[in-house]
Amino acid sequence: MTSFDTSPQLNVWRALLALAVVFVMLATTGWTALRNQRTTPALQASLSAWEHGRFAGRPLPDPDASPARLAYFFATLNAQQQLSLARRYPLAVGNMNGAPVELRYRANRVALGQARKVERKRMHDTRLTPEGQREAERRMHRYESLMRHDRKILAFDPEGSGRVAEVFGNLGRAERVSVIVPGVDTDVLTFQRTARKYTAPVGMAKALYAAERAVSPSTPTAVIAWADYTAPGGLGLDSATAMRARDGAVRLDALVRALPGDSAVSLFCHSYGSVVCGVAADRLPERVADIAVAGSPGMRVAKASHLGTSAHVWAMRDADDWIQDVPYLELGGLGHGADPVSSGFGARVLSARDAKGHGGYFEPGTDSLLNFAGIGVGAYRSVRCAGEDAACREGLSGTATAGRA
Repeated sequence: MTSFDTSPQLNVWRALLALAVVFVMLATTGWTALRNQRTTPALQASLSAWEHGRFAGRPLPDPDASPARLAYFFATLNAQQQLSLARRYPLAVGNMNGAPVELRYRANRVALGQARKVERKRMHDTRLTPEGQREAERRMHRYESLMRHDRKILAFDPEGSGRVAEVFGNLGRAERVSVIVPGVDTDVLTFQRTARKYTAPVGMAKALYAAERAVSPSTPTAVIAWADYTAPGGLGLDSATAMRARDGAVRLDALVRALPGDSAVSLFCHSYGSVVCGVAADRLPERVADIAVAGSPGMRVAKASHLGTSAHVWAMRDADDWIQDVPYLELGGLGHGADPVSSGFGARVLSARDAKGHGGYFEPGTDSLLNFAGIGVGAYRSVRCAGEDAACREGLSGTATAGRA
């Protein structure tokens, strides 16, 4: 009886049954976000206007040109000319990889102001349901917060549930850049939270930026809260497949390639964000030094070596994280592959002691956040491994200024 209960065939059938149950649940709960889609693609309109525009008697460059080509174009303009383009085409410039980051911040402030006006009108639109009017009010207040002069919004798109990216630190002077790639239910309204603030991208980024500065005060760093892809909404069909991750991977690669300078980049990928990072791994430039995943449902590969990246691959999972109960396999497009913290996967497994379940990896004082900070500043010898030995640090060099052995 015991041998039957543990047979590989029965384990496979259990996994298939679990996937079938998940599929039925997803099929009945997915696509609910469709009813919230907006009808006016403001970003596309701005890009179209740019494509047909002229400046100083010459056509504007293709907005999809390489970041280097666009950077060269903006370098030929003086500050006033750059600002004129940002005001005329705010969403286009604000999301343009290759445009100077400070100009993108200013352009997105203009775009946020325009979006705020739209939502203020929608708050009183009698054609909307009361819930629709309340959502418009929430968005209006969120845009007001994002457009404050002390915030550095690197990307913004009000379409649908909204996309946004924010920078903490000086991106132009940073020697190390960390990018937080969040998971499901991330949009413009959940980009930051007052309660449980460290479960949202802004709180994650603030906590990581502070921890990195504490770990290595002499290392100039910047952290990007990157919610600039359309994440799955809840545990629906999108979250069980790689559809959203494929689009996110393209956008993540474009972000990294457009970052100024040649600073090393570390990706911190939470939950479904680790699927995005897994899909993107083989296309990312070599400046990506680290891919660290937390609470991962899988990275769409069987082994870390299959990711096709030269970056260090790190993984962690809290003992109370519910994600450990998902089926770690891929079948017919459902599921995301092997468990990144399993011994057979081959990632460097880190301690997540004191993390607060699935959403608590960026809580101050946790091993998970301190480990992320050590990775972010390149202090690899300071990280704490999940096991008793130092297996996760083997073969790595790096400063130990963080003070943790």
